[in-house]
Formats: sequence, C-alpha cells, structure tokens
Amino acid sequence: MSVSKQNTVSNESRRKFLKQSGLATGGLVLGISLPQTTIAGFKMGEDSTFNPNAFIHIADNGDTLIYCGRCEMGQGISTALPAAVADELEADWTRVNIKQGEGNEEKYGSQATGGSASIRTMYIPMREAGAAAKVMLVAAAAKVWGVPAQDCMADNHFVINKNNQQKLGYGELASLAANEQVPASVTLKEKKDYKYIGKDIARHNQGDIVVGKLTYGVDTKMPGLKYAAITHCPVMGGKLKSVDKTAAKQVKGVIDVIEIPRFEVPFGSLGGVAVVADNTWTAQQALKKLKIEWDLGEHQSYDTKAYKAQLVKNVESPAQLAAERGDITKAFAEAEHVVKATYTGGHLSHSPMEPNASVVWVQKDSCEVWAATQSPADIQKVLGQYLKREPKDIFVNVTMAGGAFGRKFKCDYVHEAAVLSQAVNAPVQLTWSREEDMRTGYYHSINAQHIEAAVDKDGNVTGWLHRAAFPAIASLFDPSLDRAPANNLGDVDNHPFGIANYRSETGEAKAHTRIGWYRAVYAIFYGFAFGSAADELAHKTKKDTVSLLNSIYDNNKNAEQAEQVARSKGALAMAAKMSNWANRDKLPKNQGLGIAVHYSFNTYVAMAVRVEVNGEDIKVLEVDAIVDCGQVLNTDSATAQMEGAVVMGMSLSLRTEVVFRDGAVVNSNFHNYPVLRINEMPQVNVHFMENDYKPTGLGEPGLGPFAPALANAVFAASGKRYRDLPFKPMSM
Repeated sequence: MSVSKQNTVSNESRRKFLKQSGLATGGLVLGISLPQTTIAGFKMGEDSTFNPNAFIHIADNGDTLIYCGRCEMGQGISTALPAAVADELEADWTRVNIKQGEGNEEKYGSQATGGSASIRTMYIPMREAGAAAKVMLVAAAAKVWGVPAQDCMADNHFVINKNNQQKLGYGELASLAANEQVPASVTLKEKKDYKYIGKDIARHNQGDIVVGKLTYGVDTKMPGLKYAAITHCPVMGGKLKSVDKTAAKQVKGVIDVIEIPRFEVPFGSLGGVAVVADNTWTAQQALKKLKIEWDLGEHQSYDTKAYKAQLVKNVESPAQLAAERGDITKAFAEAEHVVKATYTGGHLSHSPMEPNASVVWVQKDSCEVWAATQSPADIQKVLGQYLKREPKDIFVNVTMAGGAFGRKFKCDYVHEAAVLSQAVNAPVQLTWSREEDMRTGYYHSINAQHIEAAVDKDGNVTGWLHRAAFPAIASLFDPSLDRAPANNLGDVDNHPFGIANYRSETGEAKAHTRIGWYRAVYAIFYGFAFGSAADELAHKTKKDTVSLLNSIYDNNKNAEQAEQVARSKGALAMAAKMSNWANRDKLPKNQGLGIAVHYSFNTYVAMAVRVEVNGEDIKVLEVDAIVDCGQVLNTDSATAQMEGAVVMGMSLSLRTEVVFRDGAVVNSNFHNYPVLRINEMPQVNVHFMENDYKPTGLGEPGLGPFAPALANAVFAASGKRYRDLPFKPMSM
C-alpha cells in the first residue's frame, strides 16, 4: 500500500525533543504533521482542528518510546495506535514503551478524544510515522554494509542484510538513522503481513492497572498539596445569595472557605462554594456545615415529567422544517396504511466511576495541571482566559481517566481548582463528590421523536415524516436556542433508508440544564426511533423485521449511499445468522428475539437481543453484536468496547434516568441511578465483519442499535411495546 505524503514526517531536533519530553538519551526522533481538518461531529466552542505531531523515539539502547496524544480512558487507544506504529516499524513489541502525551496541540495535534475519531484520524499518520522510521533505519544499515537499501530488510527490531543475514539492532542504528533524509513517501504493509494490527494484544498498562500503580486523576500527590470539596447551586443559572461559613471554618484542618463566581465561558465553573482543607475527608465534612441560600433563578420550575409531556405535544404537532425531499403529502394521501409512533427518552448522567478530579498549582509565572481530561486544549483555553495568560503557558499533565463518556471534555472542575490554588497559594486537589457530579453535571438530552410512515398496498414504505425535539448541545454556547438546529437532524436526514418522500422537522425544546456530549450522543435516540419504528412497520405489514429493513434499504437508489446500504445489510444479515433469526418462533415460552441495525460515527452495528419476560421482569439472556468498522486494530479492546456498549445500553434502556423536580436533580448516587450489576450481564457474542475498509470508530456506535433491539425482543416475548427510555424508570 503506497501512500503519498499529504502528511509530513519530520526528523525532530533531538535537543528540542529531549527538552520537551524530559528524556536524557540520544537516538532517532520522528514527528508527524498533518493538514488541518475538523473532527466530524464535534465543535467545542470553536472548531476543533486536527494537526497532530506524534513522536517516536528510538534510544541508543534500542528501547522505543511512542507517545499517545489522545486520552486513555479505558478504551485502549494508548495500545491500539502505538501497536500500529510498531507494526510498520517492524519493532519488537516487548521493546516498546508508551507514554501519555501532555497537553500540547502544537506537538501532537488535536488531542480532543471523542466522536470515535481517534483511530479514524490517526491510523494512517501513525503508520506512516512508523514506516518512515523503518526506511531511515534500513538506509543507515545499508550504508554501514555498503549495499543497496533494497538488499536489507527490517524485522523484529533488527535490520537484516539479505545477502549474508548479518544483523544490526535498532539501538545500534538509531543515531546513524537520525542523520538520514526523511522519505517523501512510504509504502505501508499489506494486510497479510500485519503482526500487531488486528491482533489480540494485551493493553500495555494492564499490569499497572491490576496492581493499582497507574495514576488516575484522583491519584496525583505532591508536597504542600491541599484538598478541596465543592457544592454548586442545584439549579442551572442560579446564584449564591448568602453563605454562613462559621461552622465550617471551626472544623480542625480547614484552611479556608472560598466562594467561586460563575465564569461565563464555555466549560467554566457555574459558580459555587468550596472548602479547602488538609485532607479530602475534612473538606467534605466541613462542606456539609455550610449554611447556604441560593437564588435559584429562571429554571427553578423545571420538571422533567412535565417537560417530556410537552416535548411529546411539540412533536405530535407541525414543527419547524429541517429537510425534505419528494412529495410527502402525496405519499400519505395515497397510503394504504399510516403507522404513527412517538418515542421518548430522559436525561442521562455520565457517571464515570472516577468523579471529576484535578490538581492545579497556580504560581506567579506558571500554572501546572494534572487532570483526567478528554480535551487538554480546552483546559488551556479556559485557564488562559481566567488567568489572563497564553494557553500555551498552561502545562497540562494528562492522567489516566477512570471513565469519561464525554463528561471530561468539560473542564469546569479544573477551572475551579485553579481558582482555589490561586486563593490559598498552594497546589489544590479538587474532587467532586459522586452526588455533586450527578446533581450539577452535564446531561444527555431529554428527547421526543414522532414518526409517521406511509405504506402502500404492497407493503412498501413510501413516505416518512420524522419530528424530533430535544435541548441541543449547542445551547451551551447559545442559551437563546429554543430548539435543536436543523443540522442536528443530519443523522436522520442522511439515514440510509431508501424512502423517496421524506420530511424532517425540529420541535421547540429550550434547555433548562447543562446539556453535554454523552457516549453515542444523538445516536441513542435516533437509533431507538429508527430501529423501533422498523419493527412496528414489520408487524403492521406482516413481514419479519429483517425482510422489512432489507426492502427499505433496497429502495435506496442514491449512489452516494450504496456503501452504507450494503454494509448495513451485511451487518444485519450476520446478526440474523448468528442469532438464528429464522427459528425465532421456536424459542421457549416468554422468550423473544429482537433485532436492529444502526449506522453512526462511520460504523455499522447490528444487534440481536434475546430476552425472557415474566410480567414486568425483563431478563436479557444473550446479545449478538455484529460490527463493521473496517480494519480492527486490536480485537481485545474492540470486543470490550461492544461489551461495554451492551452494559451501558442495558442501563439506559431498563432503569437509568435523571429526574428534575423544582429545577434540581432528584437522583444523588447509584442507589437511585442504578446502573447494570455484574450478575445481570448477559452472554455477549461479538463478530467483526472482515473487509478492507479503513478503520472507523468503536467507542460510541454500539449504543445506537441496542435499545431498539431490546425493545423489539420484549415485544416479541410479551406483546408489550416500550417507546420510552428507560422502560422501567425508578419512582422518585
């Protein structure tokens, strides 16, 4: 596979690299730079750009260090991408060390870790970096032996002279190779020659995770460190009226009680009161002794039950046009049947196992941060604005994240730690409690969707009306928005269903809390609506769901969507095969099989879910997950991503919902936001479609098809149709 050099690979100055990285050895250092682009689906205040500069360092002793510029939060990116580099480099994986890159977009390019974009955008550049290093090592060895480079080959950390089988190790060649010219283009390996790409490779830091050596956001310690706990107004936009600090200040070990004003920039603090003490426990206990009065503001009447009912009314009535094609009026006028349904879902909390935590040390001439973050650049931007310093002067150490799911894109918890550090003139570790994270975080959008489908006398779907209403993420940047922008329905408008007569509309839905990116984002409710509606149409037309879906896909005559159609159908067919869909009627009593397929984040996922239903009890027995994400980099972590999607999908389908009453969140911890427990985990069978497409995302696409497949399975088992997520919300 020959690759032209639209990307740039450069031989970095050893002195410059060592100064930046803190290494104290020589060797070969390579960086990569790419043309600017935008990460699809993400806009963090301003367009996030993609201009990476990832480094490979081969030391004189042969040890190879590869930096990962993206945040490792359990998804395995810090193993998958370096393994791709090592594959092209022909490196011995046991000689490779991996280090998390600090916040530095000039050096690493965009470090925004989300949108399932890391592998999609970094796969080729990282491979090219490895291939370029290999070419330079081979060239150096050829000069030593006085033979043409084509007479040499690289293998397992050596360059071999094919004429006489002499070997030179990478360590022996590193300094010589550093003087070689960087190749203008490289030839990448063929798939059949991969050693690490597509294989089951253990995570590079697995041992440290198991024995507790890995540093997460809450683990940072240093001399003079102070500890803080914080509380915020429970209603978005509320302000502090008064606070009595007397009792809190009398607690032994308390250093100060500090009011933090709202910082009116995206991802800045919403304002609160914090206690700084000599340990976290003292800070948390003293916080409870504060007597606070809040001005709750305009959103104090927010009630999710009433709001969801209003959203339903908004989508069951004409709304604002988003997109249309064909003649939908004629399609419905001539329809034999019109199938209507409204699908809804509640707010969701990210609830990572590691709550928000950071350490910040603000000094006169420096500011250093240690944080589990999905976007170090946003930390640099926000703290730069707050401290009135250049973003590049904010040094961000990126730690391992104990879960994130989109919450750690927002750096309010880091900004607050900076305020506290500046106030007490010491490094401060701020840790939000679980309760504080759940009550004053960012939430997945509450939503409603109404679908009307026209069906002709032959059972063909000839028209589709799709209305959606949900408070948009864009409301973070423009609070005046009263509905999702039309482009937020792009995944609906571009869905690969072949329906000639189509109209989408966006209904009124003003935000009354902070809305943020959540794993799979809008694919959760779009997937639920499309997958459930397809099953309902199949029931109405007396077809099975797979046949109905195939007939709709086959009606798509748009050549630009031919690949989407073919890959969607391929994943669906494999799901039907693996789940024994053809014999679903032979399942035991009270069992049912449901199926759905959804395309999101450039990846195709089909799921077949088998359940057992006894009254109100729903037990998920088995899930077949079929994934077409192109080339899989690491089968172990890729499989884990799908298993994790099932866990999260079961939670949001069956029980988790954030409830607001009187403007504030009612939930407080996992006792009333109950996520899936290990004893409830079903058998999950994951299959990856084999093809030669470039790799796409895996972190998010698994959520889209799960909820509809589950709902369809419950209907097959019991005849009961669930159209609201979660199916069985807790009574609060």
